[in-house]
Amino acid sequence: MSGSIYVLILSFSNFTMVKYCAYLLGERWLLERSLESGREPPKSRAEKLEMMIVAARSARQDTGVYNYTKFRQVKTGQGKIFWCVAFASDDPHEGLPTSAPPEEKYKALKELLQRKGPPRWFRSS
Repeated sequence: MSGSIYVLILSFSNFTMVKYCAYLLGERWLLERSLESGREPPKSRAEKLEMMIVAARSARQDTGVYNYTKFRQVKTGQGKIFWCVAFASDDPHEGLPTSAPPEEKYKALKELLQRKGPPRWFRSS
């Protein structure tokens, strides 16, 4: 028992909060996009999550950002948790650039989401 507690403490002590440069995606927007594509309303939390993942992947593919972005969960400064499309991360192990992208990399997604500015930095949830 004490060995497992020790491992847990070590894991927690090595934990660092990752930041992402991203556009937030609300659950409602993701579900509406999925329903508009012809899917049935979700019957369970698992179906809801699958629908959101598929909708995010579709949005990333349709706007040409799929190959250089990740779908992640972040927390706003107010403590609200959102899904997001991440263009950059301060963690090099994420496989993303470590600096904010140029506009040509995010412009199509920005237009689809009807955002006014560039992606912003958020902490992982």
